[in-house]
Amino acid sequence: MSIGNDEKQPAQESVPFQDLTSHAPPTEQELHDLVHVADKIPIEAWLVMLVGSAERFVFYGASTCLQNYVQYDRRDVIPGVLGLGQADATAINYAFMVLVNFAPVPLAIVADGYLGRYKLILISTLIYICGSAILFATSLPATINAGASGAGLAVALVLIALGIGGVKACIYPFIADQYPHHEAFIRVLPSGERVIVERSLTIQFMYNWYFCFINVASLSGIATTFMERYIDFWAAFLLCFCALWVGVIMLLVCKNRYVKTPPAGSVMPKILRVIGLGIKERFSLSAAEPKAQMDKHGREVPWDDEFVGGVRSALVACQICLAFPIVWLCWGQTYNNLISQAGQMETYGIPNDVMPAFNPIACIVAGPVIQQWLFPFLNKRKIPFRPIARISVGFFLMGASLAWAAGLQAFIYHAKPCYSHPLTCSGSATGDGPQHINVFLQVPCYVLMAVGEIFCVTTGSEFCYSRAPKSMKSIVQALFVGTASISYALGIAISPVAKDPHMVVFYACLTGVQIAITILFWLKFRHLDKAIIV
Repeated sequence: MSIGNDEKQPAQESVPFQDLTSHAPPTEQELHDLVHVADKIPIEAWLVMLVGSAERFVFYGASTCLQNYVQYDRRDVIPGVLGLGQADATAINYAFMVLVNFAPVPLAIVADGYLGRYKLILISTLIYICGSAILFATSLPATINAGASGAGLAVALVLIALGIGGVKACIYPFIADQYPHHEAFIRVLPSGERVIVERSLTIQFMYNWYFCFINVASLSGIATTFMERYIDFWAAFLLCFCALWVGVIMLLVCKNRYVKTPPAGSVMPKILRVIGLGIKERFSLSAAEPKAQMDKHGREVPWDDEFVGGVRSALVACQICLAFPIVWLCWGQTYNNLISQAGQMETYGIPNDVMPAFNPIACIVAGPVIQQWLFPFLNKRKIPFRPIARISVGFFLMGASLAWAAGLQAFIYHAKPCYSHPLTCSGSATGDGPQHINVFLQVPCYVLMAVGEIFCVTTGSEFCYSRAPKSMKSIVQALFVGTASISYALGIAISPVAKDPHMVVFYACLTGVQIAITILFWLKFRHLDKAIIV
């Protein structure tokens, strides 16, 4: 497996596609000496990326508007609908994100064991469309005046979360499924150079491109926030509803082109039994191996040594996942409290909830710089930058982004006209409006968060896919995503304190916890970097 950079780190560019039938598998010496490269991405993988991008377009377009929709009412300076206030709006936002990120776990079991990834993505997208239709219909002025918007929002968010959950559980493994080659092979380039084409690098290359697609799609938040501000919420939600049909059409029209891995039947009972046997024998999975069970208990088990090894590898990936909840909690500030913070500053006519768009913009700019310049620069100088190091750097930058938010909030509390109670004093009500602080001072917070996301989230996702055996890939990927539900459940618990004048302490505490986790993560898992074979 190869993730990141070390003294043998391969180049990460793709190479021209050629006929592979005459290419011999590499020897150990060739694996050591030759340059490793990623293969060309199959057209089927590009199609799946576009399907996932349509879903992300809708998610970011709708969720960016959610904080204002819930926090403010129709008469506020910042237009809204329900008028529940910042703390309740943040709690509802967190509850939605808990469901969004927990749903992939049971749905991944359904995908791997019963329906298959393609069918679950299609069914989930149709459920998603139903939720989007309800969200649009209950945001129309007539339904708002009839008092149906609150109930409509609740039903819509549940359906949307279930739809997102099914897509998130399967989309990354389904992208990887489209690449047909499972073993490394030698290719001769037109220049005569012999290189090793490696699956893990190709998967990483595909995931990096998908990450870029996601960030382009997430710019939908710019369109929806302006539509929310200058037309109404219904216009923003109508755009999302229409965009989702792009994914459905691509799934149906191109269904015969996709590589569809058949469901293998539920492996969860066997996984849980293997883990249970390991726990009974002093937390050693070796005790669950067939030979050990036969020698000690005289019984046959319905798995082999390879299956036990797959469970062991998957558990290592799950340990990595457990370090991510606070990262997701920090990142989640983008779509609730940081939007509220932007609303407290001078926006110069720009909707406050357009500011999160600087996160994907920064990702789009920084991603190619990191992938095409930083990594090759380190490779040529034999400077190792392996996956655990990359994730640790990402964790640190996430903490730094919240440190910036804490400092900015302190400046807001020291600014006129309302000081530590923005938008609530008489000066604000009479037209002085927000605090005299430029909203674009928020941009570094989003840039730090974006670069941190590039280092830790994409590496973490590829790490989990590569570690998971074939029958557990959706499950392990879902667990990686599902850790976010833990973070958002924590967010619900702490949301009552997410209000003025306590926001400086709120951001500072998140910063401290994230930095502490960064240090502990590095100390706990740095040995895994040394074990990577490239």
